[in-house]
Amino acid sequence: MKDFRELDFEQVLEQLLIPRPTCVLFHVHPDADAIGSAFALAAFLRSVGSPAYCLCADEIPQRLRFLTDGLQDSVLPESLPPSFTDFRVISVDTASPAQMGALYETYGDKVSLMIDHHEMGEPYADHLICPDAAACGEIIFDLLAASGKEVPESCARLLYAAISADTGGFRYSNVTKETHLRAAALVESGIDVAEISHQLFGIKSLAVLRAERLGFEKLRLFEGGKIGIAAISFEDKKFNKLQDEHLSTMVDMVRSVEGVEIAVAIRQPTQERSFRVSMRANIDFDVAAVCATFGGGGHRRAAGATLVAKDTDEAERLVLNAILNSMR
Repeated sequence: MKDFRELDFEQVLEQLLIPRPTCVLFHVHPDADAIGSAFALAAFLRSVGSPAYCLCADEIPQRLRFLTDGLQDSVLPESLPPSFTDFRVISVDTASPAQMGALYETYGDKVSLMIDHHEMGEPYADHLICPDAAACGEIIFDLLAASGKEVPESCARLLYAAISADTGGFRYSNVTKETHLRAAALVESGIDVAEISHQLFGIKSLAVLRAERLGFEKLRLFEGGKIGIAAISFEDKKFNKLQDEHLSTMVDMVRSVEGVEIAVAIRQPTQERSFRVSMRANIDFDVAAVCATFGGGGHRRAAGATLVAKDTDEAERLVLNAILNSMR
């Protein structure tokens, strides 16, 4: 296996300030941190003379399109302009090759720089990984601040959304004093915090509400209610006319149930025997270690993985057994 270098902020900034067309890649099933970090970095790169384009194997969910309106119509690889060639590839908020999804085959060995904040992952390029950062957006904020360049105004809104989303509106245990200080600096730039927060946390489509209702119907409790698992099959999605993006809040619904200490959401994206697992902990429990047993990773209290099973029942059993084994 190739050895990749651990870089410091100065080394990363040195690379970022080299003018060169750049593709900023971010993880499948993108969330606000991935989107905000990627688009903020791309805006900064353009401001210092590097044309930049953001890429993902999945399109941006409808509920997060407000972040990129007017910036880029699509992030799918086929939308890359034919004239955009000879570019470097930088990844953000993408902890492992598996998180690149379909982009890995084309771009996996072309990533020259990896910027991430996950505690557990699989480095695949020279990297700056800051597990103490509550969001990848915090790292991008620090890089832009350290550059000494004037940061584009549009970056503040993107970075605030990135940090706010990955901290659950500053409610999660990953929040630090530095998180609040960075957020305060972004607020000082004049962004509409109320509007961003409303878009992130105050709006749910009817499809998302239907998905959460389905999640409650499928919810099963174990270990006296301390473990909650909601598993949704492809057929469940099809019957209820749901898309994968409508299930993104399901794990938060599970963790909101009184008494649940470890919340799990399992969904089947296609008819293939592949299941996406999202895990959250309301206690000091390492869900990233559990997800690592399936080749996934993340943070101590928030992680994900993909596993193979014949159906949702088997997927549920595999996850439950992995949790129980980790508890022993």
